[in-house]
Amino acid sequence: MKLKTISLFLAATFLTGACVFAQSAADPKERVRLVRDLSKKSEDGIADLATYVRDPATEVRLEVVKQLNQIGGPRTIPSLIPLSADTDPEIQIHAVDGLINVFLPGYLKNGVARSITRSNDQLRVKFVDNTQVVDGYIIVPPEVVGAVTNVLTTSKSLESRANAARALGIFRAQAAVAPLGQALYSKDDQLMFESLIALQKIRDASAGPSVAFLVRDLNEKIQIAALRTAGILRAKPAAANIRSVIDDGPNKRVLREAASTLAMIADPPDRGIFLGFLTNSDMELRASAAEGLARIRNPTDLARLEKAFNDEREFGPRLAFAFALVSLGRLEVNETSPFRYLVNAFDRNTFRAIALAYFTELARDPAVRQTLYPTLARATSDEKTGLCVVLGESGDRDSVRYLTALKDDTDVAVSQVCLSSLRTLQARLQ
Repeated sequence: MKLKTISLFLAATFLTGACVFAQSAADPKERVRLVRDLSKKSEDGIADLATYVRDPATEVRLEVVKQLNQIGGPRTIPSLIPLSADTDPEIQIHAVDGLINVFLPGYLKNGVARSITRSNDQLRVKFVDNTQVVDGYIIVPPEVVGAVTNVLTTSKSLESRANAARALGIFRAQAAVAPLGQALYSKDDQLMFESLIALQKIRDASAGPSVAFLVRDLNEKIQIAALRTAGILRAKPAAANIRSVIDDGPNKRVLREAASTLAMIADPPDRGIFLGFLTNSDMELRASAAEGLARIRNPTDLARLEKAFNDEREFGPRLAFAFALVSLGRLEVNETSPFRYLVNAFDRNTFRAIALAYFTELARDPAVRQTLYPTLARATSDEKTGLCVVLGESGDRDSVRYLTALKDDTDVAVSQVCLSSLRTLQARLQ
């Protein structure tokens, strides 16, 4: 009986909205006013707003999507999905940003839609760098991913397609890997760039071969993004092109990125390149050399890396040497050990992200995790939050009890981060 009552209510609501729509069909400005009035009902007005999703007037549909985004929440999804397929690119971008905001609350404050301007019917959009992703425990429904993928593959607006690529990266949408790979051939720089960043966030190694041709792109921004993507995806098919980039003697920025990418791929035949960079005057090349040797894990490099760690005076390369030594089995924990050096890096804002990346990789090894757990009791707040994120991303069932304990830490910042990491870990273990 209750379901029947709800169904009758929704039907009545739809008919009421349809009647209002019909009564005001000749006056788009009046319908815009009605849409604004309906939005004042907040979530209670969503069903009525839905009746204007396919209004013939662009300005009405634009107002609908803006008001739906202002209301926000999961109940707006059924209306935002058809709006994402609108023929107007501005409406598409607002709809896609609204869908992102449902799963990443607060996104609209700095979303692409906020930068839209129109001049002589030309749409202008400003894309700023974006590193955001949804938390690991959040599952974006297939129908949302499908709707945004549809924008990526069918929209006539390059701006809408680029924004869709950005959204798919934020969603970590593995189902969109193939369409994102196809978008790399679009010849539009913004779309290619956003697709590369999305593939970095999704981290599906199957996309690796699709980025290989771009590591020699003439646009330096695209080239560096492609190099970075090839590294994150450990794309061995790109290695030959990357070696040729290094051989060409590019500018320092590209050379550093190419060396870093080759270090991520860590193909044993490149060990000689890393050994050559180990004593280079450029500290970033020294760091890349250490990272490459860390992943190749040739035990004969241990003594050379220990000397480099002890001799190094710059914090960044020394951190990379510490990473390499821990990777090769140096797991003792004392005030001067490489392991302790890595943990302490969480207390330095400049190097926190690097320490997080290193430990996320190292903690996949059970021996490293067992070394890490005893350090939590005496860790600083910054060290605890960093290690909680690491365990959320790379921990296993043995990590659950440590995150469970830390989610009740007296430091609110620690407890919040560790609770989120616990949810991420539990979602991964399911």
